[in-house]
Amino acid sequence: MKEDIYKTIDIASQETLFKEKGSKFFGYAFPVSSEEDVKGCLEVLKKKHHSARHFCYAYQLGVAQTSYRANDDGEPNNSAGLPIYGQIQSFQVTNILVVSVRYFGGTKLGVGGLIAAYKKSAQFALEASEILEKTINVQFKLTFNYDLMNSVMRIVKEKQIDIIYQKLEVDCTYIISVRKKHAKNTYQIFDTLYKVVIKEMV
Repeated sequence: MKEDIYKTIDIASQETLFKEKGSKFFGYAFPVSSEEDVKGCLEVLKKKHHSARHFCYAYQLGVAQTSYRANDDGEPNNSAGLPIYGQIQSFQVTNILVVSVRYFGGTKLGVGGLIAAYKKSAQFALEASEILEKTINVQFKLTFNYDLMNSVMRIVKEKQIDIIYQKLEVDCTYIISVRKKHAKNTYQIFDTLYKVVIKEMV
């Protein structure tokens, strides 16, 4: 995996269904960027499946540094959340929530059976998702006088740099976005340009 590329999804997956000994496991994958997003997705599912017994899930957030959580929601310890998280790792995706909603079918599956079922449910949800590759980008703020506009724009065009914000008042302010692997080189180019101030956005 390249150091400045990550995998994620932009839209929620189709609902999937895995059945095991009468129990039904409905699988979902959602794009998320915060714990608030996670809560919102779970609330939607709890309204949709108001008679389901378990809403087991795992999510991973972040790109350069990641954090994750796995939740068994009443199932035996580590029988649901971790198998779901294992599939998130297997598919190498981040900024994602995978939920498996279980309707109990009357037959106990045992811990081994639950692990296998939740793993399969998560796998189905991820296979039903459109997984995309995205680049990890670094943003810089450029400040310069109008007389340097042509010099700055020449570099922007030459290097195919994205301008994501511009303010043209007494002087010019651009916020540019570049791939992480080009960040050092981009900084050096603008830093050596007389009277252009460049700062990394944190």
